[in-house]
Amino acid sequence: MSFSSYKPNIENGDVAILYFSPLNITQLKIRHGQTLQTSYGAVKHADLIGVKYGSKVNCPKGFFHILHPTSELWTQAVPHRTQILYSTDISMITFQLELTAGSVVIEAGTGSGSLSHALIRSVLPTGHLYTFEFHKERYEKAAKEFEDHGLTENVTITHRDVLNDGFQLEHVADAVFLDLPSPWSCIDSAKQALKLKGGRICSFSPCIEQVSQTCATLAEKGFQDIKTLECLLRKFHVKHTGMPKACLGELTEVEKAHQAKVEARKSQATSQESYEYVTAGPVHDMQGHTGFLTFASLYSH
Repeated sequence: MSFSSYKPNIENGDVAILYFSPLNITQLKIRHGQTLQTSYGAVKHADLIGVKYGSKVNCPKGFFHILHPTSELWTQAVPHRTQILYSTDISMITFQLELTAGSVVIEAGTGSGSLSHALIRSVLPTGHLYTFEFHKERYEKAAKEFEDHGLTENVTITHRDVLNDGFQLEHVADAVFLDLPSPWSCIDSAKQALKLKGGRICSFSPCIEQVSQTCATLAEKGFQDIKTLECLLRKFHVKHTGMPKACLGELTEVEKAHQAKVEARKSQATSQESYEYVTAGPVHDMQGHTGFLTFASLYSH
């Protein structure tokens, strides 16, 4: 099984994405002989082997779609070991870090691996991700997921507290991403890990006090073009709205005659009291603050 390439049919040992609804997406490792229990009834794994990805799978009381995994779907289905980054922030990070096929990127910390999968996908087929996680159990689970997903050639995961011990990498990275409680403590090590020609750095922080200290340290260490962004997604709701006809006074004899002809041609009686329009407006509630993204460039050492 590999997240890095597509295949048409499900095989034993694959990790598949089960899509029940937009708010109910989960992942499943296919194992011959096991049974999946869902709210719509039981499904045997053996019945899924050989099925085409994208197929609709019927259950005793409903159905779901079984999808080939992608980094976006994994973000929605990943088991949460920590708070994760979602696609809105992830897309901005991969764009601002200027990641392309063959790029080398460093990440601290790995967490649940939501961003890790997107970073790997961005640098395939020849790029590499070095990701660091200080929590041993999270490190072991993430390492097992990378192996299950066929990504081990493009990722190196290390169990290390980079705030105290650094990355211990010399001039190998095109970009560095930091999701740490005190990212300013890691700027020196990040600078050392960036290539001699320089590169890009991003720090994710939920609090503006963290941003302030990180920006000050970045400037002190020679980084330029420092900027902080916050990505907020604003959704719009599309609906049909009725609007009363304008009353412009009593109809003239000519207008009355015309309306009578129109009514006579109608095969069915319909209301002439209002017009219907399609309108769009922002929803009443929206997701609030998630975190600040601070970006900077190092042009050369």
